[in-house]
Amino acid sequence: MASSKNLMQKIVDDLSGQIELSYKSMFGEYGIYYDGKFVAILSDNQFFVKPTEAGRKFIGDPMEAPPYPGAKNYFFIDEPFMKDTKWLGELISHTADELPLPKPKKKK
Repeated sequence: MASSKNLMQKIVDDLSGQIELSYKSMFGEYGIYYDGKFVAILSDNQFFVKPTEAGRKFIGDPMEAPPYPGAKNYFFIDEPFMKDTKWLGELISHTADELPLPKPKKKK
């Protein structure tokens, strides 16, 4: 089942006072970026954050699950936590701080 663009936009809008996210549609799901870094996935209308040690410390005991069959585990963010935009924004910020910048694309 594909994720709802309305839900993706709601997440971006809800966090806009705290952090600026961007997203790209990927096979009916959404890749979520912060500061140019891939930090999360919206898959089947469920939110998954890329696992990092900083994120693990911040969450405490994260629930982990793959966002789609065959994927590595991500931190699954359940609906009650999605409503706490301050908490979610901090988690995404901690996650991005630990991730490297993407490698520049080679010119063709």
